[in-house]
Amino acid sequence: MLELNEVLIEGEPHTLSLMAHEGGLTCLAGGTPQRLTRWLYAMMGFVPVATGFISIDGEPMTARNGEELRRTMAFVPDKLEPIGQVVVYEPPTVQQVFGLRANRDLPISNGLLAEEMRRTGTSGDKAQWLAVAALLKRPILLVDNPVPASMDYLRRLASAGSTIILTTQDNAVADLADTNVWLESSSAILSHY
Repeated sequence: MLELNEVLIEGEPHTLSLMAHEGGLTCLAGGTPQRLTRWLYAMMGFVPVATGFISIDGEPMTARNGEELRRTMAFVPDKLEPIGQVVVYEPPTVQQVFGLRANRDLPISNGLLAEEMRRTGTSGDKAQWLAVAALLKRPILLVDNPVPASMDYLRRLASAGSTIILTTQDNAVADLADTNVWLESSSAILSHY
């Protein structure tokens, strides 16, 4: 289980609390894509928490255990910006997060990867990144802006015991989640389906 308890990060007007459980799809929606991605980065310990805490299976994330707790996660970025496209450097970049050793420890054969990519329901880079993350078999999967076509695949991963947290601005994706946390300008609104 990944929990945010009254977490406030830089640039946010209000705290966020949520509990993402094993076997469930939790969706963060509303706000800008950059804002949603920053919340995923915070869950990985890359964005400092001003107040509150983030914990995994009851263990609060700290600077000391951040790397260890990240080994329980796999991250699927929305996109990787080409080098040279970054106008303002704001760590971490998507390349840094996706390039973490924790996201590439698993030796994957081309046949296994191709088969898993077919299962994702999508194509191209998104299919590859999602397939690699799934093949890592980490308990927590963070997915930035999945396409609606991949939701059946994500549902199967959750049914197999994964804790999946995703971000979206697409109502079709949000409607397929078990729990939605809507980031409004004044607060976060939690809804269960």
